[in-house]
Parts: sequence; structure tokens; C-alpha cells
Amino acid sequence: MNMNRLRMKVRLKLLCIVFLPVFNISGFSQQGLTLEQSLSTAEMNSPSMKKTRLNLIRNQENLNAQNAALKSQFSLTLNPVSYTQSREFNNLISDYNTYNATESFGTFSVMQPIKLTDAKISLSNKFGYTDSYSEYSGTSTKGFNNNLSISLDQPLFTYNRTKLTLKELELALENSQLNYAIQLLGLERQVAQAFYYVYQQQQSLDIAKQAYENMQQSYEVSKNKVDAGISAREEMFQAELNLATTKSDYENALVSLENAKDDFKLLIGVSLLEDIIVLPNIEVDTVNVDISFAIDQGLANRMELRQREIDIEISQFDLIQTKSLNEFKGNLGVTVGIFGDSENLENLYENPTDNESFALSLSIPLWDWGERKARIKASEASIESAKVSSEEEQNNIILGIRKIYRNLINLQNQIEIARQSVINAQLTYDLNLEKYKNGDLTGMDLNIFQNQLSEKQLSYTNSLISYKLELLNLKIQTLYDFEKKEPVSPVMTLDK
Repeated sequence: MNMNRLRMKVRLKLLCIVFLPVFNISGFSQQGLTLEQSLSTAEMNSPSMKKTRLNLIRNQENLNAQNAALKSQFSLTLNPVSYTQSREFNNLISDYNTYNATESFGTFSVMQPIKLTDAKISLSNKFGYTDSYSEYSGTSTKGFNNNLSISLDQPLFTYNRTKLTLKELELALENSQLNYAIQLLGLERQVAQAFYYVYQQQQSLDIAKQAYENMQQSYEVSKNKVDAGISAREEMFQAELNLATTKSDYENALVSLENAKDDFKLLIGVSLLEDIIVLPNIEVDTVNVDISFAIDQGLANRMELRQREIDIEISQFDLIQTKSLNEFKGNLGVTVGIFGDSENLENLYENPTDNESFALSLSIPLWDWGERKARIKASEASIESAKVSSEEEQNNIILGIRKIYRNLINLQNQIEIARQSVINAQLTYDLNLEKYKNGDLTGMDLNIFQNQLSEKQLSYTNSLISYKLELLNLKIQTLYDFEKKEPVSPVMTLDK
């Protein structure tokens, strides 16, 4: 056989090793899944992603509720009828007095929080009708009354609790969005590993099937030679053993593939009764990675760094709240109103009365035995700890990217070596198969070359998969896709 033609044949076989599972599905009723389809399915069906989405929804609705609470709050209270009759001692007249009253009233109020100053402004209007009798005066009073007032309640010399609460909820929502995106990237890694493991098992099955078919051919050659009296009967025994061994390897590979597919279906949420096959894009092109650019992308985009910043901000909020413990603070309350009453509704405000009140209260701590000072030091220590964690996260990111970069360079070399090893192993097997057919090689020796070929084919597939997974790790570490040469934009919010 011409050596160039033999090499061309070997290269075609090498391509079949990589892409054979894609072309084999045409004769079977299997559902083909790409990596992208698998990720979409897992994102929707994964229990961990479902819980993360619910946590995201919870934080979003908490923020929505807090923003709604900052708008005007309207309320209406109605007391259609109330009747009271009592006899009790009256200090004013130093005697017992019987009193009875029938009332009907309603109160309408509007309360508006002021985000800027943490104050509250309230507008209230109470309208009612009263019919009362007192035994002491011997008179009864009937008529309408209305009390309209506006009041201000303003905290003094303390932090703005409204702003702080709102900011805490905003950070909680942002943190849950970051968690969702980080977990989604982690799920992508987990699904990709399981996806390529199924592909490895598919490849192992195809390679085992090829080895079994090759051994069947060699068995037929050995049987014909023994039947013709050219070879000894012992050669037949060895050929039978080799054939049984390769058949067992093929059956074991089939079992491993089915087990891997079940685990994968469970991970992404596909029915275990559904038959699937993975369709990977395993073709590998050399990707040039600038390590400085990769590190800059990681430090600029990694969401874990933003989470550490959020931890620092939350620790600072805790410090603000801690400093308010036993603090000097005050409160200002002002109310202005007008009251009117009359037996006739149209004369309600004929002789109105002004109602005003003003109150300033101060809380002055005297001695707390060092409690406030100790709690402030504890909060400051928490802030410093959060800053250390942020610096540690940055170092871990740089370290992780550097390791991946080195692995990628090493894997590129391994892929080329593995590719050439398969070509050499295939050439060696084909040449020794000719020797075997010519009676210059034993069946045991041919089995050794077949095992070497299968081993090199699996090593080549594994090196391709390792490179693809390491590229995925680099994308996750830097949030930059070096294959597509574009930034990665993780999902940060959910459609409502």
C-alpha cells in the first residue's frame, strides 16, 4: 500500500473518531442535545437555580415594597355607631356622675414619608356626630364636629433610617442578582463537564466497537489460516480470546454510556425515559491568550469582587447602626389644626377653634459602661475583615487565571502530541495487520497494537475535551470569551 494513501486513510479515520457520534444519530430515534440546549434546559429545571430565582424574586419584591412605602399612604377608618353609658366618680365635682353618649365618626388620613430627612408628614381629618347626656349638668349635647390637622414628626441628631433601609434592600437585590449569575456560570461548568463526559463515553463505545470489528476481521483471518493448515491451532485459541475480550470491552462501554446519560439527564432535568445523544462542537482552534489582558478582564468583571464590595458596604451600615446605640438624639413634633362643631352641618366652622402643639424631646445618654465603644470596635473589625476578604479574592482571581493560562499552553502541546500519536498508532496497526495476514505476526502481538490504538484514540479525545473545559474555565474566570473574542454578559435579572 502506498504510504501517502495510507496516511490519508489514517487522517480520515482520525476525523471519524472525533465526529462519528454526530453522524451516527441519523439511524436512531434519539434526541440530539447541543451544549447550549443542555445549559438552557438545566437553567430552567435545576433545583438549585429554581431556589436562586425565588431568592431573587423575594429581594426584588422587598425592594418594590419599600419603594411603595415611600409614597403617600391613604387610610380611612369608619366607626358607624358606638354607645357608651357609665356611672363613675368625677373628681371635678366630687360626686358620682352618670354619663351616656352615642357617637358616629370616621377618620381620613394621608401619611407621607420624607426620604430626604427621614421625617413623616401626616394630614388627618376626623368627622363625626355626637349625642351625649350628663346627669351632673342635666343637659344633652347634639351636633356635628370636624377636626382637621397636619403634623410633622422629624428625628434629630441621628442617621437617616429610611435611606439606610432602602440602600440595604438595594444591595440585597444586587447581591442576589450576582449570586444568580455566578451560580449560572457554575452550572455551565457542571453541565459542560457532564456533557463532555457523556461524549467521552460515546467515543469510548465507538472505539470499542471499532476494536471489536477489527478483532472480528483478524479472527476470520486466523480461522481461515488454521482451517487451511497454515497456522497452528493455538493461534485460533488466542484469536478467540482476543475476540471475547474486545466484545466484553464493547459491552462494558455500552453500560458506561447508558449510566453517564442517565446521570446527565438527571442533572439537566430531562426525563430518564428519553433517549439522548450529545452533539458537541469538539473542534479545537488555537486560541491566543494575552495573560495581562485576561487578568485585567478578571479584575474588572468578576462579580465576586463586587460581592466583596457589598460586604464592606453592609459592614459600614452595621457600624452606623452600632454608633446609634446610646446616642444623643432628639425628635421634633409639630401639629397644626382647626376644630369646628355645630348642631347644624352647614354651620360647622362658624366659630372654629385653632389646635396647635409643639414638642421637642432629647435623649441624652449618660453612662453605658463602655458598651457602645466596644460594639463600635467590633463593627470596625468586621469592616477590616471584609476588606481583607476583598484583597484575598483579587489574589485568588489572579492566581486562578495564571494557572488556567499555563494549563492551556500545556494542553495545546498535548493535543498535537495526541493527534500525532493516533496517526502513528493507526499506521502501526495497519502495517502489522498486513503482517498478521501474511503470517509474520501472532494474534497476541496484533492485540497489543489494537490496544495501543484504542488507548491513543481515547487520549486524543480526552485532550480535546480537557482543552475545551479549560477554555470554559478561562471564560468563567475572566468573563471574557477568548474563542469569540467578546465579553460575557451573564444574566442579571429575570423577566417578569
